[in-house]
Amino acid sequence: MASVLVVEDDPFVRSALIRHLNEEAHAVRSVGTALDALREVTSNDFDVVVLDLGLPDLDGSQALKMLRGISDVPVIIATARDDEAEIVRLLNGGADDYLTKPFSVEQLSARMAAVLRRARGHRGSGFSDVDSALVRAGGLVIDVQRRRAELDGVALELTRREFDLLTYLAQRPGVVVPRKVLLSEVWQQAYGDDQTVDVHLSWLRRKLGEKASNPRYLHTLRGVGVKLQAPEGGGEPLVAQHA
Repeated sequence: MASVLVVEDDPFVRSALIRHLNEEAHAVRSVGTALDALREVTSNDFDVVVLDLGLPDLDGSQALKMLRGISDVPVIIATARDDEAEIVRLLNGGADDYLTKPFSVEQLSARMAAVLRRARGHRGSGFSDVDSALVRAGGLVIDVQRRRAELDGVALELTRREFDLLTYLAQRPGVVVPRKVLLSEVWQQAYGDDQTVDVHLSWLRRKLGEKASNPRYLHTLRGVGVKLQAPEGGGEPLVAQHA
């Protein structure tokens, strides 16, 4: 069972979604505006948000941006827009998945199940099994189990996806990972635009205090992929068990 927030202004669609989710034994709350959705997410702990784009007060893409400013709750976009550039923009903007209207309740259930598996730490074969380990690379320390990361003793404020991407690369020190592999293993998407990865790498670099033109940890090999490598003199990357 999951706690679900449905953000949909059409009362008929909203009622159908609530009925279906209730039948699946989920706990459901619903609102019809973006501002009400923000209030709900601020006040309650949801497992997933189903977000319509055609809201009366704010466009759903704006609502998504505001949601991402206050929470890492997984968001599935429900949209009648099928433009590929728009879909890529939404995924880059923090959406975890999307459904194009009209969609079946079976599709919604499948997408929700996949998103919830990822959010609850079911990473798949690409992630390390040593979830109790610290991953170290120079001054970078990642506590995988507690989902915390520090750089030179200072805590990093990372989104869920940024943390997953950083951890995946740090667990493979010096290994050049193609963007398509990152999309498959971190995003669990068999399709998508490499720009999704590039945007998150850009955000990570900013938080690590580096630039693509002058990297410290994240090194891009043009046309090949990206690797995480500790700065020279920072010690070899290693995996250390908790004491």
